[in-house]
Amino acid sequence: MAFSVESDGEDESKGEMWKLEQKLDQPMEEEAGRLKNMYREKKFSAILLIRLAFQSLGVVYGDLGTSPLYVFYNTFPHGIEDPEDVIGALSLIIYSLTLIPLLKYVFLVCKANDNGQGGSFALYSLLCRHAKIRTIPNQHRTDEELTTYSRNKSDDSSFAAKTKKWLEANSFRKTSLLIVVLIGTCMVIGDGILTPAISVLSASGGIKVDHPKMSNDVVVLVAVAILVGLFSMQHYGTDRVGWLFAPIVLLWFLFIGGIGIFNIWKYDHSVLKAFSPVYVYRYFRRGKKEGWTSLGGIMLSITGTEALFADLAHFPVPAIQLAFTVVVFPCLLLAYSGQAAYLIQNQDHVIDAFYRSIPGPMYWPMFIIATLAAVVASQATISASFSIIKQAVSLGCFPRVKVVHTSKKFLGQIYSPDINWILMILCIAVTAGFKNQSQIGNAYGKIIF
Repeated sequence: MAFSVESDGEDESKGEMWKLEQKLDQPMEEEAGRLKNMYREKKFSAILLIRLAFQSLGVVYGDLGTSPLYVFYNTFPHGIEDPEDVIGALSLIIYSLTLIPLLKYVFLVCKANDNGQGGSFALYSLLCRHAKIRTIPNQHRTDEELTTYSRNKSDDSSFAAKTKKWLEANSFRKTSLLIVVLIGTCMVIGDGILTPAISVLSASGGIKVDHPKMSNDVVVLVAVAILVGLFSMQHYGTDRVGWLFAPIVLLWFLFIGGIGIFNIWKYDHSVLKAFSPVYVYRYFRRGKKEGWTSLGGIMLSITGTEALFADLAHFPVPAIQLAFTVVVFPCLLLAYSGQAAYLIQNQDHVIDAFYRSIPGPMYWPMFIIATLAAVVASQATISASFSIIKQAVSLGCFPRVKVVHTSKKFLGQIYSPDINWILMILCIAVTAGFKNQSQIGNAYGKIIF
């Protein structure tokens, strides 16, 4: 008897098919060893790595990349009182991007994956493999043997051993850990609902910059139509969607980076002093309570970071690291710096700072790219939601739903029809209910912060 897992959507010539076979008469140790070797991270050629990094732009970084559409507006919803506040906010954005997405996630957290799976449940599953802390009654007795990890016995005096003993000693600690994991997962799924709403609504709102008399209901209808089209494409799978979306996101990053350089040169190159952390201290000292409450808007600059980790199943870690350090990070810094330079000279344009800062001849091409990028932005959290739900189902924390494997190259590239349509309905409800990116941004900032 054999058990096989096959995927739909690609020709066999494009890559090896993931296939697991477990024979009943095969020794457990042999099977466990074979699976361990199978799941071990593969080494990729330079060309394949660049290709995967390019594809990851269209799936992983759309959410993080479109934050410049709404960050400054949600940071200063009541207007800018002092130009120094713009420098302080920019400094906070710079260090938020550096410390959390770059250092914490891309180079540290991404390495703490479970068989290439990322997200809160993946970390919980990884912990359960090395410590007896599982409280969900779905673990088979053979799970201890059939594992892709070899347990290394650590010294009882080591920090890892002490932490393991501390967690295993009390059932309350085990339950508390599971509750924290569930809360974190719910927040990521909530992000998957709010991200498409705020991104698409923010991009659609650019129409009103050129047509200020247009009703807001028209903008909402355009946003809803875009959302329906986005969710209707998900069944094609991550690989095809990635090839379709990646050129759009790459163009987006190049455009916002180029416009950022232009605005720094034209308006105020002194904004580059925001790279000094001193301005973070001055921002909080000057703003006091309002400075702290504005963090809800600042945190929108790193939205999508949690999806970056949850999307690990779709792409290898080196590809994600390459795309972020070479393209995403420098272009985002230039984009935010350019907007800050523009706002120092035009403080009353904070409501639509992104579109106002675009040079005249570039407005409509940029509007089209921004709208397309906003659509792509939702892909990161949608793909992450599919991965998280699949992990939750495997751990017994979620009702069983249909999961379709869309690639024969990567086992983690999946699609769940039920979850897809539920997310679409909730996104449309949020978009039609709030009708305003500022209100969605407030809800969004509170979830992240």
